[in-house]
Amino acid sequence: MKRISVMLVVVMAAVLALTAAAVAQPVTINFLNFSSSGENEGNLQAMKEIFEAQNPDIKVNIETIGYGDYFVRLMTAVVGGNIPDAFELNFENFAAYASKGTLMPLEDLMAKTGFDPAVSDPNALNAFSVDGVQYGLPFSFSNVIVLYNKELFDRAGVDYPTSEWTWWDQLDAAKKIRALGDDIFGIFQPIQFHEFYKVVRQNGGALLSDDGTQFTINLPQNVETLQYLVDRVQKYNVMPTEEQLSGMGDWDLFAAGRLGMLVTGSWAFPYMTANCDFEWDIAVEPGNTTKATHFFANGLVIGHNTKHPEEAFRWIQFLSTSREAAEIRVKAGWELPAVTDPEVIALYTATTPPENKAAVFESLQYLVTPPVVEQFAELSDIIGRYLGEARDGFLTPQEALDMAQMEAEARIALK
Repeated sequence: MKRISVMLVVVMAAVLALTAAAVAQPVTINFLNFSSSGENEGNLQAMKEIFEAQNPDIKVNIETIGYGDYFVRLMTAVVGGNIPDAFELNFENFAAYASKGTLMPLEDLMAKTGFDPAVSDPNALNAFSVDGVQYGLPFSFSNVIVLYNKELFDRAGVDYPTSEWTWWDQLDAAKKIRALGDDIFGIFQPIQFHEFYKVVRQNGGALLSDDGTQFTINLPQNVETLQYLVDRVQKYNVMPTEEQLSGMGDWDLFAAGRLGMLVTGSWAFPYMTANCDFEWDIAVEPGNTTKATHFFANGLVIGHNTKHPEEAFRWIQFLSTSREAAEIRVKAGWELPAVTDPEVIALYTATTPPENKAAVFESLQYLVTPPVVEQFAELSDIIGRYLGEARDGFLTPQEALDMAQMEAEARIALK
Protein backbone atom coordinates (compact mmCIF):
# COMPACT_ATOMS: atom_id res chain seq x y z
CA MET A 1 0.00 0.00 0.00
CA LYS A 2 2.81 2.31 0.92
CA ARG A 3 4.42 1.62 -2.47
CA ILE A 4 1.16 2.36 -4.29
CA SER A 5 0.77 5.60 -2.34
CA VAL A 6 4.24 6.70 -3.31
CA MET A 7 3.51 5.94 -6.94
CA LEU A 8 0.29 7.94 -6.77
CA VAL A 9 2.15 10.89 -5.31
CA VAL A 10 4.75 10.66 -8.07
CA VAL A 11 2.08 10.46 -10.78
CA MET A 12 0.14 13.38 -9.30
CA ALA A 13 3.31 15.45 -9.09
CA ALA A 14 4.06 14.68 -12.72
CA VAL A 15 0.54 15.64 -13.77
CA LEU A 16 0.76 18.89 -11.84
CA ALA A 17 4.15 19.65 -13.39
CA LEU A 18 2.80 19.02 -16.88
CA THR A 19 -0.25 21.15 -16.15
CA ALA A 20 1.90 23.97 -14.85
CA ALA A 21 4.11 23.76 -17.93
CA ALA A 22 1.05 23.86 -20.16
CA VAL A 23 -0.30 26.88 -18.33
CA ALA A 24 3.04 28.63 -18.67
CA GLN A 25 3.11 28.22 -22.43
CA PRO A 26 2.34 31.56 -24.14
CA VAL A 27 -0.48 31.90 -26.63
CA THR A 28 0.66 32.39 -30.23
CA ILE A 29 -1.36 34.68 -32.48
CA ASN A 30 -0.87 34.98 -36.23
CA PHE A 31 -0.68 38.47 -37.73
CA LEU A 32 -0.80 39.15 -41.48
CA ASN A 33 0.20 42.58 -42.83
CA PHE A 34 1.34 44.39 -45.96
CA SER A 35 2.46 47.86 -44.90
CA SER A 36 5.76 46.80 -43.34
CA SER A 37 6.78 45.12 -46.61
CA GLY A 38 10.07 46.46 -47.91
CA GLU A 39 11.74 48.98 -45.67
CA ASN A 40 9.68 48.63 -42.49
CA GLU A 41 9.77 44.94 -41.59
CA GLY A 42 12.51 45.73 -39.07
CA ASN A 43 10.38 48.44 -37.50
CA LEU A 44 7.44 46.07 -37.09
CA GLN A 45 9.80 43.49 -35.58
CA ALA A 46 10.96 46.12 -33.07
CA MET A 47 7.33 46.76 -32.09
CA LYS A 48 6.78 43.02 -31.66
CA GLU A 49 9.80 42.64 -29.37
CA ILE A 50 8.58 45.42 -27.08
CA PHE A 51 5.06 43.99 -27.03
CA GLU A 52 6.22 40.46 -26.20
CA ALA A 53 8.44 41.80 -23.42
CA GLN A 54 5.43 43.58 -21.94
CA ASN A 55 3.13 40.60 -22.55
CA PRO A 56 5.10 37.41 -21.83
CA ASP A 57 1.93 35.33 -22.16
CA ILE A 58 1.64 36.17 -25.89
CA LYS A 59 3.84 35.40 -28.88
CA VAL A 60 3.18 37.02 -32.26
CA ASN A 61 3.84 35.22 -35.51
CA ILE A 62 4.18 37.92 -38.19
CA GLU A 63 3.68 37.22 -41.88
CA THR A 64 4.37 40.10 -44.26
CA ILE A 65 3.12 40.06 -47.85
CA GLY A 66 3.73 42.78 -50.45
CA TYR A 67 0.64 44.85 -51.25
CA GLY A 68 0.40 43.53 -54.80
CA ASP A 69 -0.13 39.96 -53.57
CA TYR A 70 -1.65 40.64 -50.17
CA PHE A 71 -5.36 40.46 -50.93
CA VAL A 72 -5.00 37.30 -53.00
CA ARG A 73 -3.24 35.70 -50.01
CA LEU A 74 -5.87 37.02 -47.60
CA MET A 75 -8.81 35.86 -49.71
CA THR A 76 -7.24 32.41 -50.01
CA ALA A 77 -7.04 32.28 -46.20
CA VAL A 78 -10.65 33.41 -45.82
CA VAL A 79 -12.00 30.91 -48.35
CA GLY A 80 -9.96 28.12 -46.77
CA GLY A 81 -11.18 28.95 -43.27
CA ASN A 82 -7.67 29.88 -42.12
CA ILE A 83 -8.29 33.52 -41.26
CA PRO A 84 -5.38 35.02 -39.27
CA ASP A 85 -6.08 35.96 -35.67
CA ALA A 86 -5.33 39.58 -36.58
CA PHE A 87 -4.58 41.23 -39.89
CA GLU A 88 -4.28 44.53 -41.71
CA LEU A 89 -6.87 46.08 -44.02
CA ASN A 90 -6.76 49.35 -45.88
CA PHE A 91 -9.80 51.63 -45.83
CA GLU A 92 -10.73 50.84 -49.42
CA ASN A 93 -11.17 47.11 -48.75
CA PHE A 94 -12.36 47.28 -45.15
CA ALA A 95 -16.09 47.69 -45.86
CA ALA A 96 -16.21 44.59 -48.07
CA TYR A 97 -14.67 42.36 -45.38
CA ALA A 98 -16.84 43.84 -42.63
CA SER A 99 -20.04 43.31 -44.64
CA LYS A 100 -19.22 39.64 -45.24
CA GLY A 101 -18.93 38.79 -41.55
CA THR A 102 -15.20 38.10 -41.73
CA LEU A 103 -14.33 40.51 -38.91
CA MET A 104 -14.99 40.38 -35.19
CA PRO A 105 -16.83 43.38 -33.69
CA LEU A 106 -14.59 45.01 -31.12
CA GLU A 107 -17.03 46.74 -28.73
CA ASP A 108 -16.93 44.03 -26.04
CA LEU A 109 -13.15 43.81 -26.16
CA MET A 110 -12.82 47.60 -26.04
CA ALA A 111 -15.10 47.77 -23.01
CA LYS A 112 -13.30 44.92 -21.25
CA THR A 113 -9.89 46.57 -21.66
CA GLY A 114 -11.10 50.10 -20.91
CA PHE A 115 -10.06 51.30 -24.36
CA ASP A 116 -10.15 55.11 -24.54
CA PRO A 117 -11.22 56.37 -28.01
CA ALA A 118 -9.67 59.76 -27.23
CA VAL A 119 -6.16 58.33 -27.70
CA SER A 120 -6.85 57.73 -31.42
CA ASP A 121 -7.18 60.22 -34.22
CA PRO A 122 -10.98 60.46 -34.71
CA ASN A 123 -10.82 60.39 -38.53
CA ALA A 124 -8.70 57.26 -38.49
CA LEU A 125 -10.74 55.51 -35.79
CA ASN A 126 -14.09 56.25 -37.45
CA ALA A 127 -12.80 54.93 -40.76
CA PHE A 128 -12.98 51.41 -39.35
CA SER A 129 -16.56 51.38 -38.14
CA VAL A 130 -19.67 50.35 -40.07
CA ASP A 131 -23.16 51.45 -39.02
CA GLY A 132 -21.84 52.43 -35.62
CA VAL A 133 -20.04 49.12 -35.00
CA GLN A 134 -16.26 49.29 -34.51
CA TYR A 135 -14.54 46.49 -36.43
CA GLY A 136 -10.99 47.78 -36.49
CA LEU A 137 -8.40 50.04 -34.90
CA PRO A 138 -6.25 52.38 -36.99
CA PHE A 139 -2.70 51.22 -37.66
CA SER A 140 -1.58 54.35 -39.49
CA PHE A 141 -2.87 57.05 -41.75
CA SER A 142 -1.40 59.32 -44.35
CA ASN A 143 -2.29 61.98 -46.85
CA VAL A 144 -0.91 63.43 -50.05
CA ILE A 145 1.04 66.63 -50.47
CA VAL A 146 3.19 68.28 -53.16
CA LEU A 147 6.93 67.73 -52.92
CA TYR A 148 8.97 70.40 -54.70
CA ASN A 149 12.61 70.83 -55.68
CA LYS A 150 13.76 74.20 -54.33
CA GLU A 151 16.77 74.35 -56.64
CA LEU A 152 14.67 74.00 -59.81
CA PHE A 153 12.24 76.62 -58.55
CA ASP A 154 15.16 78.97 -57.90
CA ARG A 155 16.65 78.35 -61.34
CA ALA A 156 13.28 79.02 -62.99
CA GLY A 157 12.74 82.17 -60.95
CA VAL A 158 9.46 80.87 -59.53
CA ASP A 159 8.20 81.46 -55.99
CA TYR A 160 7.78 78.35 -53.88
CA PRO A 161 4.26 76.87 -53.66
CA THR A 162 1.91 78.16 -50.98
CA SER A 163 -1.40 76.96 -49.53
CA GLU A 164 -3.18 79.58 -51.64
CA TRP A 165 -2.08 78.10 -54.97
CA THR A 166 -4.65 76.93 -57.51
CA TRP A 167 -4.31 74.44 -60.36
CA TRP A 168 -3.38 77.29 -62.65
CA ASP A 169 -0.61 78.61 -60.38
CA GLN A 170 0.82 75.12 -60.34
CA LEU A 171 0.58 74.77 -64.14
CA ASP A 172 2.29 78.12 -64.67
CA ALA A 173 5.19 77.09 -62.41
CA ALA A 174 5.41 73.71 -64.17
CA LYS A 175 5.73 75.40 -67.57
CA LYS A 176 8.62 77.59 -66.39
CA ILE A 177 10.46 74.64 -64.86
CA ARG A 178 9.91 72.55 -68.00
CA ALA A 179 11.68 75.29 -69.97
CA LEU A 180 14.91 74.61 -68.05
CA GLY A 181 15.83 71.65 -70.25
CA ASP A 182 14.63 68.81 -72.43
CA ASP A 183 15.10 66.26 -69.67
CA ILE A 184 13.52 68.38 -66.90
CA PHE A 185 9.79 68.26 -66.20
CA GLY A 186 7.52 70.51 -64.20
CA ILE A 187 5.28 68.03 -62.43
CA PHE A 188 4.31 64.41 -62.05
CA GLN A 189 0.88 63.37 -60.83
CA PRO A 190 -0.27 59.87 -61.77
CA ILE A 191 -3.37 59.76 -63.95
CA GLN A 192 -4.97 56.81 -62.26
CA PHE A 193 -7.95 55.98 -60.11
CA HIS A 194 -6.49 56.87 -56.72
CA GLU A 195 -5.57 60.35 -57.91
CA PHE A 196 -8.66 60.90 -60.02
CA TYR A 197 -11.30 60.41 -57.34
CA LYS A 198 -9.57 63.13 -55.34
CA VAL A 199 -8.77 65.59 -58.13
CA VAL A 200 -12.40 65.63 -59.32
CA ARG A 201 -13.35 66.70 -55.79
CA GLN A 202 -10.97 69.65 -56.19
CA ASN A 203 -13.19 70.68 -59.10
CA GLY A 204 -16.58 70.08 -57.46
CA GLY A 205 -17.06 66.61 -58.99
CA ALA A 206 -17.55 63.12 -57.61
CA LEU A 207 -17.72 59.54 -58.86
CA LEU A 208 -20.89 58.63 -56.92
CA SER A 209 -24.08 60.50 -56.11
CA ASP A 210 -24.39 61.80 -52.54
CA ASP A 211 -26.65 58.89 -51.55
CA GLY A 212 -24.32 56.34 -53.14
CA THR A 213 -27.00 54.90 -55.43
CA GLN A 214 -25.74 56.13 -58.82
CA PHE A 215 -22.43 56.48 -60.63
CA THR A 216 -21.55 60.02 -61.74
CA ILE A 217 -18.24 59.21 -63.44
CA ASN A 218 -18.90 61.32 -66.57
CA LEU A 219 -20.10 64.49 -64.87
CA PRO A 220 -19.03 67.65 -66.76
CA GLN A 221 -16.78 68.63 -63.82
CA ASN A 222 -15.07 65.24 -64.04
CA VAL A 223 -14.53 65.53 -67.79
CA GLU A 224 -13.04 69.00 -67.26
CA THR A 225 -10.75 67.57 -64.58
CA LEU A 226 -9.48 64.77 -66.79
CA GLN A 227 -8.90 67.22 -69.64
CA TYR A 228 -6.75 69.34 -67.30
CA LEU A 229 -4.70 66.29 -66.28
CA VAL A 230 -4.28 65.03 -69.84
CA ASP A 231 -3.31 68.48 -71.14
CA ARG A 232 -0.35 68.55 -68.78
CA VAL A 233 0.98 65.48 -70.61
CA GLN A 234 -0.10 65.98 -74.21
CA LYS A 235 -0.59 69.72 -74.71
CA TYR A 236 2.01 71.31 -72.45
CA ASN A 237 4.21 68.27 -71.77
CA VAL A 238 5.07 69.58 -68.32
CA MET A 239 4.47 65.98 -67.20
CA PRO A 240 6.41 63.21 -68.98
CA THR A 241 4.72 60.67 -71.20
CA GLU A 242 5.27 56.97 -70.55
CA GLU A 243 7.81 56.98 -73.39
CA GLN A 244 9.71 59.92 -71.88
CA LEU A 245 9.84 58.16 -68.53
CA SER A 246 11.49 55.16 -70.21
CA GLY A 247 10.58 52.96 -67.28
CA MET A 248 11.88 55.40 -64.66
CA GLY A 249 9.66 55.77 -61.60
CA ASP A 250 8.28 59.12 -60.50
CA TRP A 251 10.14 59.03 -57.18
CA ASP A 252 13.40 58.29 -58.97
CA LEU A 253 12.78 61.14 -61.41
CA PHE A 254 12.32 63.54 -58.51
CA ALA A 255 15.36 62.22 -56.62
CA ALA A 256 17.44 62.62 -59.78
CA GLY A 257 16.74 66.37 -59.72
CA ARG A 258 14.73 66.30 -62.97
CA LEU A 259 11.28 67.06 -61.59
CA GLY A 260 10.01 70.31 -60.15
CA MET A 261 6.94 68.97 -58.34
CA LEU A 262 5.72 65.53 -57.34
CA VAL A 263 2.24 64.83 -56.02
CA THR A 264 2.67 61.88 -53.69
CA GLY A 265 2.14 60.68 -50.15
CA SER A 266 3.84 61.58 -46.92
CA TRP A 267 5.20 58.01 -46.92
CA ALA A 268 7.78 59.18 -49.48
CA PHE A 269 9.71 61.25 -46.92
CA PRO A 270 12.23 58.57 -45.85
CA TYR A 271 13.08 57.72 -49.47
CA MET A 272 13.57 61.36 -50.45
CA THR A 273 15.64 62.09 -47.35
CA ALA A 274 17.95 59.22 -48.24
CA ASN A 275 18.18 59.86 -51.99
CA CYS A 276 17.88 63.61 -52.74
CA ASP A 277 21.10 65.62 -52.74
CA PHE A 278 19.23 68.91 -53.14
CA GLU A 279 16.89 70.93 -50.94
CA TRP A 280 13.24 69.98 -51.13
CA ASP A 281 10.11 70.75 -49.18
CA ILE A 282 6.34 70.21 -49.28
CA ALA A 283 3.14 72.21 -49.73
CA VAL A 284 -0.59 71.61 -49.52
CA GLU A 285 -2.13 70.46 -52.80
CA PRO A 286 -3.78 73.19 -54.86
CA GLY A 287 -7.41 72.98 -55.92
CA ASN A 288 -9.67 74.58 -58.50
CA THR A 289 -13.11 75.31 -57.02
CA THR A 290 -12.08 73.87 -53.63
CA LYS A 291 -9.30 71.95 -51.91
CA ALA A 292 -9.29 68.20 -51.42
CA THR A 293 -6.64 65.68 -50.56
CA HIS A 294 -6.44 61.99 -49.87
CA PHE A 295 -7.15 60.23 -46.64
CA PHE A 296 -5.41 56.88 -46.65
CA ALA A 297 -5.78 54.68 -43.59
CA ASN A 298 -4.66 51.19 -42.71
CA GLY A 299 -6.56 49.37 -40.00
CA LEU A 300 -6.03 46.40 -37.69
CA VAL A 301 -8.81 43.84 -37.43
CA ILE A 302 -9.47 40.47 -35.78
CA GLY A 303 -10.75 37.39 -37.61
CA HIS A 304 -14.28 36.49 -36.56
CA ASN A 305 -13.34 32.91 -35.65
CA THR A 306 -10.10 33.46 -33.75
CA LYS A 307 -9.61 31.29 -30.67
CA HIS A 308 -7.65 34.06 -28.97
CA PRO A 309 -9.70 37.27 -29.24
CA GLU A 310 -8.37 38.94 -26.08
CA GLU A 311 -4.73 38.30 -26.96
CA ALA A 312 -5.29 39.45 -30.55
CA PHE A 313 -6.93 42.63 -29.29
CA ARG A 314 -4.05 43.37 -26.92
CA TRP A 315 -1.69 43.11 -29.91
CA ILE A 316 -3.64 45.40 -32.23
CA GLN A 317 -4.28 47.85 -29.40
CA PHE A 318 -0.54 48.04 -28.78
CA LEU A 319 0.20 48.67 -32.47
CA SER A 320 -2.55 51.26 -32.71
CA THR A 321 -2.23 53.30 -29.53
CA SER A 322 1.01 52.65 -27.64
CA ARG A 323 3.60 55.39 -27.44
CA GLU A 324 6.35 52.84 -28.07
CA ALA A 325 4.90 51.79 -31.44
CA ALA A 326 4.10 55.40 -32.36
CA GLU A 327 7.64 56.60 -31.65
CA ILE A 328 9.16 53.80 -33.73
CA ARG A 329 6.87 54.77 -36.59
CA VAL A 330 7.69 58.49 -36.33
CA LYS A 331 11.43 57.98 -36.16
CA ALA A 332 11.28 55.71 -39.20
CA GLY A 333 9.07 58.15 -41.15
CA TRP A 334 6.61 55.28 -41.60
CA GLU A 335 3.41 57.25 -42.27
CA LEU A 336 1.55 58.94 -39.38
CA PRO A 337 0.72 57.11 -36.16
CA ALA A 338 -3.01 57.40 -35.53
CA VAL A 339 -2.63 58.87 -32.05
CA THR A 340 -3.41 62.19 -30.41
CA ASP A 341 -0.43 62.14 -28.02
CA PRO A 342 1.01 65.69 -28.27
CA GLU A 343 4.55 64.49 -27.56
CA VAL A 344 4.40 62.04 -30.46
CA ILE A 345 2.99 64.74 -32.75
CA ALA A 346 5.77 67.12 -31.66
CA LEU A 347 8.37 64.45 -32.41
CA TYR A 348 6.88 63.96 -35.88
CA THR A 349 6.87 67.70 -36.61
CA ALA A 350 10.46 68.10 -35.45
CA THR A 351 11.76 65.31 -37.71
CA THR A 352 13.07 66.93 -40.91
CA PRO A 353 13.22 67.12 -43.86
CA PRO A 354 10.77 68.33 -44.97
CA GLU A 355 10.79 71.59 -43.04
CA ASN A 356 7.13 72.38 -43.67
CA LYS A 357 5.64 69.45 -41.78
CA ALA A 358 2.78 71.82 -40.95
CA ALA A 359 1.51 71.19 -44.50
CA VAL A 360 0.76 67.58 -43.55
CA PHE A 361 -1.52 68.69 -40.73
CA GLU A 362 -3.06 71.53 -42.75
CA SER A 363 -3.98 68.99 -45.43
CA LEU A 364 -6.02 67.09 -42.85
CA GLN A 365 -8.62 69.87 -43.15
CA TYR A 366 -9.36 68.80 -46.74
CA LEU A 367 -9.52 65.01 -46.50
CA VAL A 368 -11.68 63.02 -48.92
CA THR A 369 -12.13 59.27 -49.05
CA PRO A 370 -12.55 56.96 -52.04
CA PRO A 371 -16.03 55.79 -52.99
CA VAL A 372 -17.06 52.97 -50.69
CA VAL A 373 -18.48 50.12 -52.77
CA GLU A 374 -18.26 46.41 -52.11
CA GLN A 375 -16.71 45.81 -55.54
CA PHE A 376 -14.05 48.45 -54.95
CA ALA A 377 -11.23 46.62 -56.73
CA GLU A 378 -13.39 46.15 -59.81
CA LEU A 379 -14.41 49.82 -59.87
CA SER A 380 -10.79 50.91 -59.51
CA ASP A 381 -9.79 48.67 -62.41
CA ILE A 382 -12.56 49.91 -64.71
CA ILE A 383 -11.90 53.61 -64.18
CA GLY A 384 -8.13 53.13 -64.17
CA ARG A 385 -8.14 51.47 -67.60
CA TYR A 386 -10.06 54.30 -69.23
CA LEU A 387 -7.97 56.97 -67.54
CA GLY A 388 -4.90 55.32 -69.07
CA GLU A 389 -6.51 55.37 -72.51
CA ALA A 390 -7.13 59.11 -72.18
CA ARG A 391 -3.66 59.81 -70.80
CA ASP A 392 -2.05 58.08 -73.79
CA GLY A 393 -4.28 59.83 -76.32
CA PHE A 394 -6.35 56.84 -77.49
CA LEU A 395 -9.62 58.31 -76.15
CA THR A 396 -10.76 61.84 -75.41
CA PRO A 397 -11.57 62.55 -71.76
CA GLN A 398 -15.27 62.62 -72.63
CA GLU A 399 -15.10 59.28 -74.42
CA ALA A 400 -13.08 57.68 -71.64
CA LEU A 401 -15.44 58.71 -68.86
CA ASP A 402 -18.57 57.89 -70.86
CA MET A 403 -17.23 54.37 -71.40
CA ALA A 404 -16.18 54.02 -67.76
CA GLN A 405 -19.68 55.12 -66.68
CA MET A 406 -21.33 52.52 -68.92
CA GLU A 407 -19.09 49.68 -67.81
CA ALA A 408 -19.38 50.51 -64.11
CA GLU A 409 -23.18 50.62 -64.36
CA ALA A 410 -23.21 47.25 -66.14
CA ARG A 411 -20.82 45.40 -63.82
CA ILE A 412 -21.09 46.92 -60.33
CA ALA A 413 -24.13 46.81 -58.06
CA LEU A 414 -24.75 49.81 -55.82
CA LYS A 415 -27.02 49.90 -52.79
